[in-house]
Amino acid sequence: MADFLSVFKRRQFRFLPLIISFTLAIVMASYGGVISAGSTEILWDTYGVPHIYGKDTQSAFQAFGWAQMQSHGDLLLRLYGQARGQAAQYWGEEYLESDRWVQTMGVPERARSWYKLQSPAFRNYLDAFAAGINAYAQEHSELIDDEVAVVLPVKAEDVLAHLHRVLHFTFVVNPGSVAGISQQESKAGSNGWAIAPSRSENGHAMLLANPHLPWSDLFLWYEAQMTAPGFNAYGATLVGIPVLAIAFNDHLGWTHTVNTHDGWDAYKLELVDNGYRFDGQVKSFETTNLSLKVKQPDGTFKTEPLVVKHSVHGPIISETSNEAVALRVVGLDEPQVLAQWWDMARAKNLAQFESALKRLQLPMFTVIYADKDGHIMHLFNGQVPIRKQGDFQYWQGIIPGNTSDTLWTKNHPYQDLPRIVDPKSGWLQNANDPPWTTTFPTAINADKYPPYMAPKFMDFRAQRSARMLFEDEKITFDEMVAYKHSTRMELADRILDDLILAARKQGSELAKDAANVLSAWDMKANANSKGAVLFATWVKQIDLEKAFSTPWSEHKPRTTPDGLADPQAAVAKLEAAASGVQETYGKLDVAWGEVFQIDYGDINLPANGGSDPLGIFPTLWFRPQSNGTFKSVGGDSFVAAVEFSQPVRAMVLNSYGNATQPGSRHVGDQLQMFANQQLRPAWLKRSDILDHLEARQAF
Repeated sequence: MADFLSVFKRRQFRFLPLIISFTLAIVMASYGGVISAGSTEILWDTYGVPHIYGKDTQSAFQAFGWAQMQSHGDLLLRLYGQARGQAAQYWGEEYLESDRWVQTMGVPERARSWYKLQSPAFRNYLDAFAAGINAYAQEHSELIDDEVAVVLPVKAEDVLAHLHRVLHFTFVVNPGSVAGISQQESKAGSNGWAIAPSRSENGHAMLLANPHLPWSDLFLWYEAQMTAPGFNAYGATLVGIPVLAIAFNDHLGWTHTVNTHDGWDAYKLELVDNGYRFDGQVKSFETTNLSLKVKQPDGTFKTEPLVVKHSVHGPIISETSNEAVALRVVGLDEPQVLAQWWDMARAKNLAQFESALKRLQLPMFTVIYADKDGHIMHLFNGQVPIRKQGDFQYWQGIIPGNTSDTLWTKNHPYQDLPRIVDPKSGWLQNANDPPWTTTFPTAINADKYPPYMAPKFMDFRAQRSARMLFEDEKITFDEMVAYKHSTRMELADRILDDLILAARKQGSELAKDAANVLSAWDMKANANSKGAVLFATWVKQIDLEKAFSTPWSEHKPRTTPDGLADPQAAVAKLEAAASGVQETYGKLDVAWGEVFQIDYGDINLPANGGSDPLGIFPTLWFRPQSNGTFKSVGGDSFVAAVEFSQPVRAMVLNSYGNATQPGSRHVGDQLQMFANQQLRPAWLKRSDILDHLEARQAF
């Protein structure tokens, strides 16, 4: 740390004007303390949420950088170090593959070019965010882990590199997907609802934001309120990103879900004479020679060479003596993602919101929208390549790279994307299903779009999502919150009655005992639900693709599949499942929360919820333990239930708390509410924030 400080002090003069303006007058005040006019301040509420009041926009960005460092400083610096492609140099061999990925994809170099392409105003905002990070590190160096302090000082290019790595090379495509050449991402999902006044009991539009991501690393959400002249928005963003990514203001709000978007392709190349065959000719690779420094356990460094080859398709990600695979990813020439998100949060009506969306800077994610005027919208957002051939499934494999016929070069414009505003149904949902099932009656006809736009399916979680909305003609705000917490299994609704009947008719005594447990079960995955463990164990043992007598149909997407195809085989699997549950837990009716547990830091609580394919709306992902229990590793993260009344009403939760920094009281401080299936009020007005004030900082 001493070495860092000496270096930092020598470099700090380049940031001195911003640091002085930002840190000169730090004040810790009591609940009713007075802040001088024209100052910038952060009001920290009792859940560690920063409510930022900027004297101008640049000051608000500075304060947001400061706030993220106070809550997540060690994590943020580690993420920025990885985005630079220098993590192995900082922390050793375990980060070498990460550096290879980031450098091969050109993330640091592209971030530098992206910075130059920002508008002058937005460049200033990014500089201010970075200055806030550095100012906090200077003021509170003792709170920053020595190991990550080497990343300081942070520059705006680091912020863009982190954004680029997160969006394009984690969400659009990540190293794990490339290794398996599979576009089907795992452990990234979400639920989103928009309810129109016609289906709302109180006549106001409502929005439900419910992203599901891993509970660690670059996937963590950070909750905040940002206010500046002409701007006031509340929501969340991923740690290290300087604008809100899911948000609402007094006029409107939106959420994102991971959509069935194909924004990358792997191309197989035939190698010829140190080049590759393309359109009947042999083309040469563009080659760049890089070197990666790797820190050794004794503190010395070794150098690893990295040769990056590019074809017309993109960088080469694997190579043999006669073949290579090249990667092509959308959005690498669209540098204005942050400015678009910022303008979405500044919008005051649907026209202004769509004006920002039409720039199509965000490479993927469904947009679910609602506003105070009563409008709701679903947009299958993304940079979707214009392809000459093939359906969605075709583009999931390795594509022939020897012809320009398969090489896409342009994306579909906004007007080509699946979109619906104000459907007759009065509601919209997305639970990572394709856009064709966003509401019923069907509002977006798949036949009007290219077959590669999105696949056709509707999983059980999406069916549960749609069922709750479809079956309630008038939904109150409290009902929306209750539905968000409903753990009823759609799969059980579809198949359990047939399973119980078959077990009682033809099963062994053990199978009949299991049927009795399942008959008494409430078909939910609440902590005290008895029968859920047995049912989930049985589901793992069957082949769901072959389990149903009526398969899924795009003509009945909300109510199929249904019924048991082979009752005798299903009963045999139930007996095996019952035997395993009995042996592992000592009883068939073990409670869900005894087996599935919320585990975060030093906190361990009985869990509610579960994962696909059970069809549970509130999602949790678990990792098995050696003793037969399962510990949470991700799922429900930031939640916001919003009613566009005047004033706006909102309930929120950030499941794992709003901080990771050691010593913070907000690490895991919301988990008990999560376990209790509760949300908390979002304090939007200054008077409410002051009534729940933990600390105050003025700059």
